[in-house]
Amino acid sequence: MASFEDITKIFGFNLEKKYCIEILFSISDNLKFNNCWMGKMTDKKTNQDIYWFGLTKDGKNAYDYESFEKMSEAKVFDEKSLKEIWGNVELDSIDGCDPEERIACYIKWNSKTTNF
Repeated sequence: MASFEDITKIFGFNLEKKYCIEILFSISDNLKFNNCWMGKMTDKKTNQDIYWFGLTKDGKNAYDYESFEKMSEAKVFDEKSLKEIWGNVELDSIDGCDPEERIACYIKWNSKTTNF
């Protein structure tokens, strides 16, 4: 299982204004939050990074934030934050890849001066 420190490192990755991060996840003790998404991308209009949740298929529970800290502290999971529920988060994929393999890649890329 990925630690909260690992996920913080992933969201700290420099997107260079052209990449994105997409994480598919579920909350193990809450069926309401099954097949949820979180990510980071660059807003083409403002050229700023956006951190986001997509919690339901209908799009009614989608949230954008200006930082990972604000996103991770937002109480969008039945009045709890991502940080508070992290022990129950099950990562299904990161960027369409196996979570553990992708985490290792992000950590490796973060340790280099260039990302890819």
